[in-house]
Amino acid sequence: MKKVILSSILMLALSLSFTSCRDVKEKAEGATDAVENAAESAGEAVDNAADAAGDAMDDAADAAGDAIDSAKEAAGEAVEGAKEMANDTKAAVEEGAKKVEDAAKKIGN
Repeated sequence: MKKVILSSILMLALSLSFTSCRDVKEKAEGATDAVENAAESAGEAVDNAADAAGDAMDDAADAAGDAIDSAKEAAGEAVEGAKEMANDTKAAVEEGAKKVEDAAKKIGN
């Protein structure tokens, strides 16, 4: 009877240890899969961040180029405006000088 009880206890212990090892192995494989998935996700996140940074740099460069073009255009328009004002001022001065000359001639006659 003792042998039967001891044999049963031994068989129970062995079956539990095999089951436990199987569970540990399955859990270890699950953990390995989780680590691989996390590493893959992290790699994708790094790639996405690099792409976003590159896009941001491209957008900034485009915006800077547009700002330079706008500044050049505005400067050109300002120069043209200044030229027109100078020509208008010159014409007004010449017209004023002619009127003064005509008035002086009338007074002198």
